[in-house]
Amino acid sequence: MSRNGVRNWPPVWTWVDGSEDKSPKGEVGILIWASLTGVQPPDKCYLLMNHEGSSYMGGLLFDDPAFCRYVAKLLDSYSNRPIAEIGRLDVAHTL
Repeated sequence: MSRNGVRNWPPVWTWVDGSEDKSPKGEVGILIWASLTGVQPPDKCYLLMNHEGSSYMGGLLFDDPAFCRYVAKLLDSYSNRPIAEIGRLDVAHTL
């Protein structure tokens, strides 16, 4: 997955709450939810995850709003699952 040829997975995680910022990188933590932005066209999906007692937000940018909606819905269906497990999903068949 990418935007303008730049890969968007795994997202860059930004600390939003919790005991301390552990600066997680990669496919770590547990996905809490995924959601589209309220901006039209919907080309960004936000992710919230928990990792080692803190919460982090990441974003995925897409060229195709329809694919962005699909990914947001798919990821949200994997709430409370490990990000590493979600990272193994193959969505190539949807392109």
